[in-house]
Amino acid sequence: MLVPDLPLRTDRLVLRAFTPDDLAVLRDYRGRAEVCRYLYHEPYDDAAARAAVDRMVRRTALRAPGDVLNLAVVLADTGEFVGDVLLSWTSGEHRQGEIGYVAHPDHTGRGYVTEAAREMLRLGFDGLGLHRIVGRLDARNTASARVLERLGMRREAHLRENEYVKGEWTDEAVYALLAREWRALAARV
Repeated sequence: MLVPDLPLRTDRLVLRAFTPDDLAVLRDYRGRAEVCRYLYHEPYDDAAARAAVDRMVRRTALRAPGDVLNLAVVLADTGEFVGDVLLSWTSGEHRQGEIGYVAHPDHTGRGYVTEAAREMLRLGFDGLGLHRIVGRLDARNTASARVLERLGMRREAHLRENEYVKGEWTDEAVYALLAREWRALAARV
């Protein structure tokens, strides 16, 4: 079980629980076609954004397998919204998890997503005691693949046309990192 002491802080960021006040900014960036291009959902309208915020507000702990921790990412110095990250506890028996992230397009290319995702890996390995964490993505999403590679994750699979998303068959790439690899990376820093 993991109930993090929120908010979490990194060098440049604050990772905090979502609040209902995040509705407008979530609707703004997740309502953009370019942000949702490789995601499973269409751009959010008002109703979809409201449902997402309602769900994300409750995702503040990992108490049992199947739970998801969803955090808003803001700049520490200005409070500006950078995006969101998640850690999903996918299996208790096999001590597995998954990370994910969505970036506000005004804040891409500065390493913020990598910094926030690294904190989610830390929570998964050091806080929850996971053995393996994966990142799954549409194989066309090269920017997301670069984030996972910067985190030290290894590409383990390229699944051909394994999912039917938004009216087309898409390929999925799977990246992973083991706890011992995480510890080795952390020892180098």
